[in-house]
Amino acid sequence: MLPKRFPDREEISAVREAAEKAEPGETLDEEHRIAGRVMARREMGKLTFLDLVDRSGRIQLISEQKVDLDLGDIVGVTGRPGRSRRGEPSLVTSELQLLAKIRRPLPDTFHGLTDVETRYRQRYLDLLVNEETRAEFLLRTRMVAAIRRYLDGNGFVEVETPVLQPRYGGAFADPFVTHYNELDADFYLRIATELYLKRLIVGGLDRVYELGKDFRNEGVSYKHAPEFTMVEWYEAYADYEDTMRRIEELVELVARETIGTTKVTFRGHEVDLAAPWQRVKLVEQLEERGLWTRDEAELRRRLNERGVDTSANETWSKLVDHALSHFVEPDLIQPTILHDYPVEVSPFARPTDDDPSIVERFEFFVGGMELGNAFSEINDPDEQAERFAEQAADAQGQQGDPDYVEALAYGMPPTGGLGLGIDRLAMVLTNKDNIRDTILFPALRERD
Repeated sequence: MLPKRFPDREEISAVREAAEKAEPGETLDEEHRIAGRVMARREMGKLTFLDLVDRSGRIQLISEQKVDLDLGDIVGVTGRPGRSRRGEPSLVTSELQLLAKIRRPLPDTFHGLTDVETRYRQRYLDLLVNEETRAEFLLRTRMVAAIRRYLDGNGFVEVETPVLQPRYGGAFADPFVTHYNELDADFYLRIATELYLKRLIVGGLDRVYELGKDFRNEGVSYKHAPEFTMVEWYEAYADYEDTMRRIEELVELVARETIGTTKVTFRGHEVDLAAPWQRVKLVEQLEERGLWTRDEAELRRRLNERGVDTSANETWSKLVDHALSHFVEPDLIQPTILHDYPVEVSPFARPTDDDPSIVERFEFFVGGMELGNAFSEINDPDEQAERFAEQAADAQGQQGDPDYVEALAYGMPPTGGLGLGIDRLAMVLTNKDNIRDTILFPALRERD
């Protein structure tokens, strides 16, 4: 029977570091124990050379006797670090234990796993044979940890709000619906955490954030996945300009901590994530392109003239969103904050001081792709109730939430809020063109 544990194991990277202190052909006296998967094998006279891999890295094993192992076997090894005569950091083995036997042959370990669909469906194989994939997902993990450190270090409290909600809100999207047997009612997988987090601002928590999954029962594209990861934060006594500065600061810090630089290549562009970012107004951007008008029929005509199919856009606000995504967003290559949106497309944002038809909302973009969305939040319950009613009448599919309106009636301080797409930020930092490459197990259709 194979062993059920292998205690006192060190990471391969630490043992490799010890081996690098030796001279070529020298073996040190200290003893170490490592474990991992055999990913290469070479015979040379009486010696057997194996490459052993764990999460931290790779090291060469040198065995002075024949070993009965297959590529992919998992082994535990005791030995002494040193360098081969050619200078390769190695572990000269004194004991080798088989811990798990591979039953199916690995894909070609030299060329890696190249079939895209197999990489998505069998991510474990992708991680096993493609060191680049392992490095990218470990980078994503460090990215999330850096976001948490930033928010924790700035006085935010991490919280958990319901994933199953009796009402869905906080965004325009179709929800996943399920039936709650005990309550005999339909519930929804959340499309956003916004309304619950702002209830906590009312409750006096002042600075809160949640990092977790949201779900939208909609299409898949290079930047859309039905199940995705977001961080949302809300900060009392702040507005959208404070929030602009905070997202610039956070993204710059995260880039420096995870990849060591603010300069990245994304979607064929050289991009610098360092603050401050470019700031432009939405209305001015549409005006420059001849697409700003509050007349629905006229805007539809202008878009149709440019070859845009607007048949699915029932309202003026959806036409504006279509104009933005087709003609403004692709041009926002360097980090850009696009701000001051029409009130019709922003049901939770506070009006600007100068024009009640424009609200204090911004979205931020890198490489022609939106990374997130932010507001100065409405904190007047009557205004929020009116916005809910307008959205319902506008056939936007946005549910009202009377309990949230009641919460506002108890008083919410001025608040700035923001949502950042974790998967999309990972795309930028790893230079991936498809969001599925940043998700360990993306949703896929069943094979025929």
